[in-house]
Formats: sequence, structure tokens, C-alpha cells
Amino acid sequence: MLQLPDAELHAKAVELGIITKDQDLPPSQRSRVAAVLLADRRAAEQPQAPAAPKCAREITVRGSEITVDGKPFPWLVARAPMEIGLNPDGSGTVRITLLADAVQILTPQPTTESE
Repeated sequence: MLQLPDAELHAKAVELGIITKDQDLPPSQRSRVAAVLLADRRAAEQPQAPAAPKCAREITVRGSEITVDGKPFPWLVARAPMEIGLNPDGSGTVRITLLADAVQILTPQPTTESE
């Protein structure tokens, strides 16, 4: 059986508003607080769904320096020609070549109609 430290149980009980910082956790509430702590741990261990892709607000290319929305692009870019497309409204696209130690291409899992 998993043992939870008293200090952790006490802190969670205060956070939940069951007791104040100066009170002791009643034995009748220990299992309730322990269940919340365990549920929090399980939720933290679950893989998070990737964030939905979003359109960059601004891409700046200055020599070999590339910034996306003011942040340095974190990957190495190959010394290959870039393709830059600009639209009259100022929007556009940038096609670059990323360097990688390995590349893996996976087929998406088929989805059923009930999903």
C-alpha cells in the first residue's frame, strides 16, 4: 500500500479548504485527501494531448537567424534554398529544410466512426 507523508496530506487538506494551516487533519478525512492526492498524481502521469497547431504571427529570417513570433527557432536549418511565398495582404509561407539525426514516418491509426 502506498504511504503518503503526513506533511503532504496536511498541505493538500489546507489547499482543499478542509482544514486551516494550524489545524490537524482529522483521521476521518485522511482517506478523502489521500484519494485526491492519488488522483492528482495519476492525472500528472497521463500523457497530455499535444497542443493544437497554430499559425505563427511573424517569421523573421535575418541571415542564418530565424525567429518565430520573436523567439529563436530551436532547430538547425540546412543550408538549402528557402522557399518564401508572400501574399499581397502580408501573409505568406516559408519552406525550410530541418536537419535531424533520424526521421521516422508513421502511418496514423485508423479511426472508427464512433470516435
